[in-house]
Amino acid sequence: QVQLVESGGGLAQSGGSLRLSCVASSSIASMNYMGWYRQTPGRQRGLIAGILNDGSANYDGSVEGRFSISKDNTRNRIYLQMNELSPEDTACYYCVADGTRQSWGQGSQVTVSS
Repeated sequence: QVQLVESGGGLAQSGGSLRLSCVASSSIASMNYMGWYRQTPGRQRGLIAGILNDGSANYDGSVEGRFSISKDNTRNRIYLQMNELSPEDTACYYCVADGTRQSWGQGSQVTVSS
């Protein structure tokens, strides 16, 4: 099972930007799928962005046009660039990897104030 470590979360103002990073303990080129989920207290996790091995990406409608997922195979990292942030984006963000087994990061809190 691959280990995932997230960073880059924190506090941002409405309209601002943050960049989340997720580093994997093994080659992400071997991963079938990687992505980002988010969760607020008392709610289920929901997929907001995913990227396949070939680089193709998909987004939830709530973030499409504002968020961008990317990967760096050399550094074994994926990123989530978050622009035009809104208070409704406040959540804990989780990195996920699907290889031989599904792996989850520990989560990174993002808080957006007005």
